[in-house]
Amino acid sequence: FLATLLVDFIIVSAAIAVSKKINLIPNLFQNVVESIVETFYNLTETIASERTAKIFPYFMSFFLFILFANWSGLIPGVGTIGFFEGKKLIPILRSATSDLNVTLALALVSAVATHMISVKTIGIKEYLGRYFSFNPINLFIGILEIISEITKIISLSFRLFGNIFAGEVVLLTTSTIFAFVFPVPFLLLEVIVGLVQALVFSMLTMTFMAILTMPHHEVEE
Repeated sequence: FLATLLVDFIIVSAAIAVSKKINLIPNLFQNVVESIVETFYNLTETIASERTAKIFPYFMSFFLFILFANWSGLIPGVGTIGFFEGKKLIPILRSATSDLNVTLALALVSAVATHMISVKTIGIKEYLGRYFSFNPINLFIGILEIISEITKIISLSFRLFGNIFAGEVVLLTTSTIFAFVFPVPFLLLEVIVGLVQALVFSMLTMTFMAILTMPHHEVEE
């Protein structure tokens, strides 16, 4: 919980700082930020086309939060400074995404947001038509779709949790055995893993949103 608040504070503070320094003639930092945002926006546009404006804020928000949450576990002291209960260390701060509660919550938010956007974009009738039909074959396919929506939540949450938690365990183990130099390659690996997992989660969410906001007859075509 504390790590989540820390990540929120960093992102909100950075957003406020950037918004106050926007210039018509951008400096180096603004150029970098704009290039990153433009790259991700163009990526979303290639998949979601005219629905990009609705989907992009979710895509970018998930990416930034998960990226900083993943990398927060690499800050010295996170996961290692705390107090003992018996022989067990209880850290004051832990990487938010190394807790299944957080990743499950993110997956649920992703699923709810996806279906809300779908209803708003294609309408309730078209939305329900994906899952319910008087045609037995289409009804069976709809049931499979409902099951797939449930499995999406499970896969999104466990994939992110498993990779980040495993990385924490590896870093803790290597740091216990060799305190200097040896853990450095693993730290660099976790930087890459944190980036990749943030991309995977956010891009999957963006893809699901793009699919569910597309009229059913277009999907079939």
